[in-house]
Amino acid sequence: MKSAVETLNPTRVRLTVEVPFEELKDSLDAAYKKINQQVTVKGFRKGKIPARVIDQRFGRGAVLEEAVNDALPKFYTDAVNEAELNPLGQPEVDIKELKDNELLSFTAEVDIRPALEIPDYSGIEVEVDAIEVADEDVDKAVEELRERFASTSPVERAAEEGDVVTLDLEAKVEGEVLEDGVAKDVSYTIGSGELLDGIDEAVKGKSAGEEATFTSELKGGSAAGKEAEVTVKVSQVAARELPELDDEFAQLASEFDTLEELRADSRKRLVNMKEYDQATQAQERVLDKLLELVEVPVPEKLLEDEINTRKHNLEHHQLGQMGLTLDKYLELQEKTAEEFETETREAAVKGIKTQFVLDELVNKEKLNVNQEELTEHLVRRAAGSGMSPDQFAQAVVEGGQVPMLVGEVARGKALAVVVEAATVKDTNGEVVDLSDDEDDAEAAEGAEAVEAAADGDEKAEDSKES
Repeated sequence: MKSAVETLNPTRVRLTVEVPFEELKDSLDAAYKKINQQVTVKGFRKGKIPARVIDQRFGRGAVLEEAVNDALPKFYTDAVNEAELNPLGQPEVDIKELKDNELLSFTAEVDIRPALEIPDYSGIEVEVDAIEVADEDVDKAVEELRERFASTSPVERAAEEGDVVTLDLEAKVEGEVLEDGVAKDVSYTIGSGELLDGIDEAVKGKSAGEEATFTSELKGGSAAGKEAEVTVKVSQVAARELPELDDEFAQLASEFDTLEELRADSRKRLVNMKEYDQATQAQERVLDKLLELVEVPVPEKLLEDEINTRKHNLEHHQLGQMGLTLDKYLELQEKTAEEFETETREAAVKGIKTQFVLDELVNKEKLNVNQEELTEHLVRRAAGSGMSPDQFAQAVVEGGQVPMLVGEVARGKALAVVVEAATVKDTNGEVVDLSDDEDDAEAAEGAEAVEAAADGDEKAEDSKES
């Protein structure tokens, strides 16, 4: 076999392959054997029809076609390996010449990973938010904890802001009660905004046994997005009573003996959260700077596939679960279809570039993923999916997605290497030291930043031929 490579552009090549006919012998034998099992010829047992009879009865062309279809993947793969290419997606194959007992010649055009030059990234500088926790932040955290330990008791008065009311609801669209538009004994805190728009105004001032009717746009269900006439009846009004903020509350709500200890722990937790947010912010901004340094051509077909995948996942999975159409989603987001198209394309481009650049860094820095890192990443992904780690692991293995997870962790480690080399300062001008984190934590956070860039959708790597 002889092969040659022609570069069509930085992300696409054309392979020209010539195969001497003797190299098709195994595929020809397999073709005769396959046809033997599929046809019957009077006077011959099934599977024992001579090749010359098959040629006479069914045509040599049918045998050649079967043989070539069988042989092409192997010869294509051999040519790819010989040229040391990294193909993306399926090739477009064109048979140029097929001479019986002489020669097979074909071309294969395919997108490839572009060759990238990773420049010195040690000079990257980014700014992140400073970590500041005010007394007001601690007060808010403690108050939220206090809210969780509130008790309720029925009252004989009209409902007020903050009360917990028990409601019966009935929704009509165009005068007809919806099959899924009736709900009984719904508990609702006035002012929480957790139900329908307009319900707070409808129930305020109402006592047990009273009802009101209002119009609201339904957020979910069979008539999501439609205007409905909603009748709400109050069956009970209960006042919320908050516990006193004292040492007794601290002992009730935590493992601490005093309110001061509880407040100190709340401050520490807020600092930890802001440190995590700061590290994530640093990784995202370092990644943006890194992408600016590298010229990354993007295969057009891969980009279009990625855009279509993102749109499909949004419309048929994410929005479908919320009972929203794409048009309604754009209305809520106050975006035009053109703005949505532009944003989706930009996000897809960034996701593909991120993978290409970080994969190149993985190779350049010779980064490996160990079992502990993979397991930690799997557990974290399982938590995000709502599945148990065992269920998620089984789904990953059955779906052949282990290489994808390994790639995510490896890219996270590559990003961590760049962040470590960068200069990160906060808005106060202070240098932020991110090197105290454990390596596996850095890799996990890096993987999150990479996933954010990829928007959680199908990865470019998924299109790469194995």
